[in-house]
Amino acid sequence: MLQSNHHKEIQEFKVLIKDQPLEKQLAILSAQFPGKVVFSTSFSEEDQLITHYIFTQHLPITVFTLDTGRLFPETYSTWSQTLEKYKQPIVPYYPIAADLEKFIEEKGPNSFYESVDNRKECCRIRKVVPLQRALKGQELWITGIRAEHSPNRLSMEQIEWDAVNNIIKFHPLMNWESDTVKKAINQYDIPVNPLHAKGFVSIGCAPCTRAIKSGEDFRAGRWWWEDSSKKECGLHVTEIITSETRV
Repeated sequence: MLQSNHHKEIQEFKVLIKDQPLEKQLAILSAQFPGKVVFSTSFSEEDQLITHYIFTQHLPITVFTLDTGRLFPETYSTWSQTLEKYKQPIVPYYPIAADLEKFIEEKGPNSFYESVDNRKECCRIRKVVPLQRALKGQELWITGIRAEHSPNRLSMEQIEWDAVNNIIKFHPLMNWESDTVKKAINQYDIPVNPLHAKGFVSIGCAPCTRAIKSGEDFRAGRWWWEDSSKKECGLHVTEIITSETRV
């Protein structure tokens, strides 16, 4: 389907959720696509906040995560704590074993340090392909993206058409500031990854994530050996279609 087919629908959704609190926005949009709404969590502070509202409101939204096989121990602990607190399922998606085995046999376990192409192929196998499985047959994909996460996300709309994955995406925290997220986390006593307190802001796979230094960009801790313009793993790369190019 073309993005133009969904332009009117997306604009209507924007009107429906305008000036509504986060929990109301989630309830309104999840009701538009019964049984066809998913939320992807990496157990970041943003994702934990959204998960809290989904689970406490018992919304008809499937929460899933991509287990790359190389996550931090602290991330798995946060995952377990979340299950214990809310008593609701989080669906895991894993890489296809044969693809991963072939890649590591040919390139080695840490080839992502050697070239951007190797790193993107690793991300494709460990994250992008599992994501495609998670999104198959769904109509709305909710994410924890915020505009300040990386430069290329500044152009994203809160509700947009993802032409790559053929799905509507909703970023409820797009315009939230870090302090606002942290305040809500504390208010509801939501489990958080302890790495955040150690300077880790954006937390992904252990070999590809480090703490950031004072004054560094939010995304500096991800793939720090690469140019900042390349710091996407392929999960949120979309075709940006402006009003001038819509047909």
